[in-house]
Amino acid sequence: MAGLDQYPVQSAMHPSSSWVLVTGGATRLGREIALAFARAGWDVLCHYRHSRIAAEATAGEIAALGRQCRLIAADLAKPDAAQDLLSLCAAEVHAAPRCIVNNASLFDADDAASANADSLQQHFATNTITPLLLANALALQVRAQSPDSHGRHCVIHLLDQKVHNLNPDYFSYTVSKLALERSVALQAQALAPQVRVCGLSPGLMYLSGPQTQENFDRASRVNLLQQPIDPAAVARAAVFIAENTALNGCTVQADNGQHLVPLARDVMFAMGENPAP
Repeated sequence: MAGLDQYPVQSAMHPSSSWVLVTGGATRLGREIALAFARAGWDVLCHYRHSRIAAEATAGEIAALGRQCRLIAADLAKPDAAQDLLSLCAAEVHAAPRCIVNNASLFDADDAASANADSLQQHFATNTITPLLLANALALQVRAQSPDSHGRHCVIHLLDQKVHNLNPDYFSYTVSKLALERSVALQAQALAPQVRVCGLSPGLMYLSGPQTQENFDRASRVNLLQQPIDPAAVARAAVFIAENTALNGCTVQADNGQHLVPLARDVMFAMGENPAP
């Protein structure tokens, strides 16, 4: 069941048609992306699944920046999640979002031997199917409402440096992200000229899965710059893609060059004190 709440801004409401929908916008990179768009003058539709308290905190930060925020609760694994989300957006802001950032993802550990139909289907539902259907549904809305709005609307699929730097860990997750990465150019062709579609591939930015802080501190420097990736810089790259109409069908790799450092295993398992996968 999806739901929507308005979070009031602290100053007067800003009339704006530049709304961005950020899935998984309550925490981690999603929060950074939502705040980056707000700082750039956008209003935010912040989707979350379970993180209500964190979503409210993010909405409060957006309000403090003088922008509007709506909170949307939804399970992206459901077959009708994409249409439900956009219906809620349209009902609230009376127009299609100018940008959708498909940030939410499922990231459960498995390998080829342990992957099964359930794990693959769950990862594909959240990481591939709903992002693709959101983009398709946005294009239908834009064509109906603003058919001459060439390139102004944009979908950004959040990927992972793993799709450019393969290793066999997190098999179901990686396969679902590989499918999404291969869809970037295909959807850009299909949804042109009204909607642009781009990818954004970050690297390791946060503690993940069984990772310890010591492991993260070491793994976060396994990139060409030998320093942690700044999530705020990745978030600004999302805003850049959304606002630069020359970008279409391409993927920006915002990972300090991590994808150019091949490893036989996921970076967290390649460190000396390996956490159990």
